[in-house]
Amino acid sequence: MKTTPLELNGLYLLETEPFKDHRGQFARLFCARELAEIGLEKPIAQINHSLTRAKGAVRGMHFQRQPHAEVKIVRCLRGACFDVAVDLREDSPTYLRWHGEILTGENNRALLIPEGFAHGFQTLEPDTELLYFHTDFYTPDCEGGVRHDDPALGIKWPLPVCDLSARDKNHPLL
Repeated sequence: MKTTPLELNGLYLLETEPFKDHRGQFARLFCARELAEIGLEKPIAQINHSLTRAKGAVRGMHFQRQPHAEVKIVRCLRGACFDVAVDLREDSPTYLRWHGEILTGENNRALLIPEGFAHGFQTLEPDTELLYFHTDFYTPDCEGGVRHDDPALGIKWPLPVCDLSARDKNHPLL
């Protein structure tokens, strides 16, 4: 697994190098030893899967507060998405900056998103599936979110937003 630090402190691009032969391919999606080398020492507590039917749909921007803040590893299994992480750590030099990566079922990329970041994505193809690894359990009392279109963030989504949940529409502005 190749780990590349991105411009927001603690945010990493993870790239797997699958073994390919005539049968298809095999890739390691998670290795605790390799990820410990970049600071991930908490165990994975939960793995979630999402399927988003509509192209242009946005899910996010979600996070969990302490004491259940979590590190997330997000990977696209099928389709494509523009995956976004926003630094919400007030003491960070990159506070309120965002970074986006295109994740696809074919490019073997994932984002490791540290605690204190909001996360969301926009589907670039219909029927896009994502796999999420979380270092803490989902805790409704600690969940939070910010608006995908908050002018304080200025996220540049690649497509017009066509579908939002009622919850995501009503996240507060910063």
